[in-house]
Amino acid sequence: MFDLVTQKRKDQKLTFQDLIIAKGIYEKGTREEIEEFIYQLLDVTGDDILSRSDLKIALDVILETVFPPNDAEPGISSSHEDIVDVFLNAGTFSKKVEGSAENCMSFEDFKSWCTLLPSVRKFLGSLLMPPDLGRPGSQVPRLVFGNTDPNFLILRREYAWHIGGLLPQHELEEWNLLYHSSVHGLSFNTFLGNISAGEGPTVLIIKDKTGNVYGGYASQPWEKHSDFYGNLKCFLFQLYPKASIFRPTGANSNLQWCAVNFTSESIPNGLGFGGRINHFGLFLSASFDKGHTFTCTTFGSPCLSETNQIYPEVIECWGVMFKDKQQEKLDAVKGTVLDRFKEDRNMLNLVGLANSSE
Repeated sequence: MFDLVTQKRKDQKLTFQDLIIAKGIYEKGTREEIEEFIYQLLDVTGDDILSRSDLKIALDVILETVFPPNDAEPGISSSHEDIVDVFLNAGTFSKKVEGSAENCMSFEDFKSWCTLLPSVRKFLGSLLMPPDLGRPGSQVPRLVFGNTDPNFLILRREYAWHIGGLLPQHELEEWNLLYHSSVHGLSFNTFLGNISAGEGPTVLIIKDKTGNVYGGYASQPWEKHSDFYGNLKCFLFQLYPKASIFRPTGANSNLQWCAVNFTSESIPNGLGFGGRINHFGLFLSASFDKGHTFTCTTFGSPCLSETNQIYPEVIECWGVMFKDKQQEKLDAVKGTVLDRFKEDRNMLNLVGLANSSE
């Protein structure tokens, strides 16, 4: 950091002008300038090479900051060592290093890595801000899963942090487990029934029988349609063995798919994201025992698993809760009950029965 801010003069002096220039680039520069500054900052060893070990050190520090050991939620693992490799696996190391058998990460590789890991990019772009819960890249939604055994859960706090990198702060308050196949069974009807209680966005996660974990963020409720719907807030993601997020490219509007009880082969029943009919970016059939994932121009995403055909082992769905909306809903229900009670008493008064049970 010192060498970077002093522009590598090697005179061991830090001037006020150095600080102004560094702060100006980091806070007010173009996206390219800021990412180049961060790229140089992550060169922990100062050898002008951004290696895998440099990134590992940086990720260890980030995760320890976002997930301090004393802040672990009850029942959920606080260990994040294996998550570091998941994030590193999303990177490309294409720059050859003379005298080394391992390649390093070029600046172009780094920019692509930041696009796939928006939470990491947010955190690295806010290092000069106070280290509080409101700092970009530090928010982690509270996971509410009731009596479900936490050992059954696919979604870890680190995964939730990763997925939340594309979401606004009000969507990072609380996520409720609405459906889990190990608890509710592999049932499309049960899934639709369980998620109908929520009115907001949902996070669908699939762990298939190859061990790969991936899914999609649905910005709109899962409702019966005979065509694609949704908006540009939808996205696909991978969680294991590498973590990546794929946002809409604008190539088409084939964002969400939810077909229920159609008899036409041209309208496959099930849930989907992106691509086209029978060639989705991610599709889960109504039987919930199979699906597919293909390279998809809607999100610029690759096949999310090892093979195009997928066979789910576990399916989870989390509801993104807005506390303001929750309170409005409770207030509305409360008001409705009171109003109805008054109306009933007025009706009983009219027929002289209001006090008949007293």
